[in-house]
Amino acid sequence: MSQLPRVVALSLGLVALAPVSSAFAQPAGPVAVGAPTSAQVQASTAEAKRLSEGFVAVAERASPSVVQVDVTARDEKADVLSHFFGRGGGDEPIARGMGSGVVFTAEGAILTNNHVVEEALTINVHLRDGRYLPARLLGRDPATDLAVIKVDATGLTPAKFADSDAARVGEWVVAIGSPFGLGYTVTAGVLSAKGRGGLGMNAIEDYLQTDASINPGNSGGPLCNLQGEVLGINTMIVGRGQGIGFAVPSNMAQRVANQILKSGRVSRAWLGVGVQDVTPELAAALKLAPGSGTLVNNVAGDGPAFHANVRPGDVIASVAGHAVRDGRDLIRETLAHEVGQAIQLEIIRGGQHYGAQVTLTERPEPPVEQAPVQQQALPHSGLGLVVRDLAPQQASQMGLGARQVPIVTQVTPGSAADREGLRAGDVIVECNGASDPTSAQVADAARGGSLLLRLKRGDSFFYAALKK
Repeated sequence: MSQLPRVVALSLGLVALAPVSSAFAQPAGPVAVGAPTSAQVQASTAEAKRLSEGFVAVAERASPSVVQVDVTARDEKADVLSHFFGRGGGDEPIARGMGSGVVFTAEGAILTNNHVVEEALTINVHLRDGRYLPARLLGRDPATDLAVIKVDATGLTPAKFADSDAARVGEWVVAIGSPFGLGYTVTAGVLSAKGRGGLGMNAIEDYLQTDASINPGNSGGPLCNLQGEVLGINTMIVGRGQGIGFAVPSNMAQRVANQILKSGRVSRAWLGVGVQDVTPELAAALKLAPGSGTLVNNVAGDGPAFHANVRPGDVIASVAGHAVRDGRDLIRETLAHEVGQAIQLEIIRGGQHYGAQVTLTERPEPPVEQAPVQQQALPHSGLGLVVRDLAPQQASQMGLGARQVPIVTQVTPGSAADREGLRAGDVIVECNGASDPTSAQVADAARGGSLLLRLKRGDSFFYAALKK
């Protein structure tokens, strides 16, 4: 390929079927199909069992690295006590949500989706071994819908990541996560497609598509191959029960997570061009074969491509030796390189092929605002709950009987009470073994730094152990 010139003028069936042989024109009669032999049944059963054992092996290898992520966020709806107490004193009603995550390092870094944590006031993590730990947000990347959180824990098993570029459409995949809060749910399907984009959900879209069942709560969990390696991070679905889910490819997810761990932010390579796919009509007008590359329709002034003399009307055929068929190929190949790296482009202009060396700069992106969980004050030093006695009339209106009842009116995000799942409206029926306590007795017991409570929520009862 020659180098780009500084100034270039741009120029712009039916198949006949043979007759069927008379020997095959009419069947001689019905064909008898015999029942499968015992050997055939045994062979089929053995094959099915091998496939089943493959799925079991994936679950056993990958599940120790999968976590459930619980978050609290501000809720615009009034809480259940507003009828009696209002929301005075700056209290805010709290909504709860959940997602999934993948242990990324043995030191407690966890990869999840940005949309799971972006509005979070608090983040807590259920580990596979039963531990329930608070997490802090290290950084997030809205452009790819990824985020990294961290727990202070030891003995964690980081997931193994596969090369998503090497994954093949049609291969078996397994999704693991907490759909609807049902932790460590395993579903299977196939890799339906690669390089999906144009969904309009995120700035950078290059998804793996799967028909493995993915539902709300799976977000941030892994999509694994049959070796138990992470191929992608499950991100979104099209409808529910439609068999169409999308995951961020593992190669992109690892690159984002490593940068967040290193600096708390993501720096992406940028070429500085706007492109569109070469349709058959455009290919004919440009005298190109279909799939020859992606058409440049705009060049950012003072950008890397501009300085390399790339101009609108050029077709980018390859990046660093890798063929480019459409815009997503161009984005994928560009993002695979580092800021400041020089790469070689193959450009088609006026039917001629030219080479252009481009030094990539950082993609201009708006700064990522801090999430609410990153704006919190110091962790709450107490147990984190406010209790008040309901008057007998109020208790009766809530179906609790005409008696004084201690009821939780506020739970501090991030506190011990919050981590144990207490909510405003929970009724305390027992405190440290004493039945029907008053709010004053609960407060007295809390001064010791721990509480064992039995609570009533709706028609259900549960215990909670709180400790500073």
